Amino acid sequence: MQCDTRGLALSTDSPEAALLFSLAVEHYLKAHADTMRLVNDALAADPGFVMGHVLKGSLLLAGANVASRPAIAACLMAAGSGPATRRERLHIQALEASHNGQLGVAMDIWDAILDAYPADLMTIRISNVAHFRHGHTRAILERSDALARHWSRDVPGYECFLTVWAFAHEEVGDTAAADRAIDSVYDIDPVNFFAHHVKAHILGAEGRQAEGVDWLNAQTVYWPSGANLVHHLWWHQALMMLDLGRRDAVLDSYDRNIRNFDSPMTKAAPAQFNDLQNASALLWRLEQQGLDVGARWEELAEKAAAKIDEPAQPLLSPHLMMALASVGRDAAAAGLLQALRARAAVPEAWDADGTTEAVIPVCEAVLAHRNGSHGRVVELLEPILHGALRRLGGSAAQRDLFRQVLIDSAMRTERRDLVARMLAEETEGHPSPVGARAGYDVAAKWVGEKRTAM
Repeated sequence: MQCDTRGLALSTDSPEAALLFSLAVEHYLKAHADTMRLVNDALAADPGFVMGHVLKGSLLLAGANVASRPAIAACLMAAGSGPATRRERLHIQALEASHNGQLGVAMDIWDAILDAYPADLMTIRISNVAHFRHGHTRAILERSDALARHWSRDVPGYECFLTVWAFAHEEVGDTAAADRAIDSVYDIDPVNFFAHHVKAHILGAEGRQAEGVDWLNAQTVYWPSGANLVHHLWWHQALMMLDLGRRDAVLDSYDRNIRNFDSPMTKAAPAQFNDLQNASALLWRLEQQGLDVGARWEELAEKAAAKIDEPAQPLLSPHLMMALASVGRDAAAAGLLQALRARAAVPEAWDADGTTEAVIPVCEAVLAHRNGSHGRVVELLEPILHGALRRLGGSAAQRDLFRQVLIDSAMRTERRDLVARMLAEETEGHPSPVGARAGYDVAAKWVGEKRTAM
C-alpha cells in the first residue's frame, strides 16, 4: 500500500501510480489540461488503482457531458472490484450517488470524508464544485474556514487549498483577504489557473478593470497548458474591457480566444458547458451595448437545441435559453421549458425545488426579454432577485447577467423605483460608480434623467 503526498493511504502497490495520482489531483485544482492524461498514466501503472478510477469518474462527471455516463459507470465498476480502504469506499459511494443524481447524498459523504480526512484535497475540490454549481456560497465558506487550521505551507498542495479558500472569501465580499491569499499562492506557483481565476474575480469585484486587463494579459504566456477554464479567464477580461468601453476589442477576443473553433480545446469539446455559458452571456451583453454580433448566435443555438433533454447544472439552462431565443428557435425553447418542468416534477429529484424556484422562472424571463414582454420579465425576476436567484449557482459575476436582464426590462416598463433600488444595491456592493459599469451605465443615466424631469 502506498500513500499520496499528504499521507493518505492508497490501495496500490505502485509508487508510480501514487505519485501520478497526487500530481493529477493538484493539476485538477489548478485547471491544467493534462489532468486526465496523468490519471490515465496512473491507471496504466496500476490498472486496479481504486482512487485512479474514482478520480477519472469524478473528472468525467464534472464535465457534465451525458455521453460520458457509460465511461463513469465503467469507472465505478472498476473502482469497486478490488480491496479498498474505508476512505476509498466512501469515495466510491459518493461518486455513485452523484452519478445517480443523488447529489445531497454525495455531499453528506464528502462532508464525512473531510471530517475524518481534512487533507483530502481531491474531496475538497469535488465537494466545492458541487456546492458552487448550486449556489451554496455559505456552505463553501464554512467548510473552507473549518479546514484552514489543518493546512499550512508544510502540507503539499497548500497553494491549491488556499485558492479554494480565497474564492470562498471573494464570493462573500471579503476581497481583501482573498487578494492576500491569492498573491501568496502566486508566489508559490504562478501556473495555477484557478488562482488566475480568483484574481480575476477580485480585480473585477474591486473595480480594478484596467489593472485586471493588464494582469490577465501578463498571465497568457502560461495559458496554453490550461484547461477550458482559460476560455473563462478570457471572458473575465472581456467583461473588464466592456467596462472600459473597448467593445470592438471584446468582439475580437470572442472570436480569437473565447469561441475560437480552431482551438484544440474547442475542437475536443465544442459544446463544453462553461464555454456555452461564456459565449451566450458575452453576446447578450455586446448586443445590449449596441453591437451587431452577426450570426454568432446560430452555432450556440444549434448546440443548445441538442442539450434540451440533458439534465444540466442550474446555471447552464438559462444560457441555453438565451441562445435559443436569440434566433427564434421557439419550438426548442418550449421544449427546454417542458424538459425542466418534467424534471422538477419528479418527487425524488434532488434539485426539484431549485429548478422550480430559480431555473424555470429565469429561463422564462430570458425568453420573455427576447420577445419584448418586459412586464413579464419583471414579474418573474423581481420576486427572486434577493433569494432564489442564488440557486442558479455559479459566481456572483455570472449571475449578474440576470440582474442586467431585469434592470433593462424595468427601464422599458418605467419601473423607476425598481431600477433606482437596484442601482443603490450596486453602489453599496461595488466600488465602481454605476455610471462607469457596462450594463448599469445606461440605467444610471436613465434614472438621472427621470429625476431631472420630475
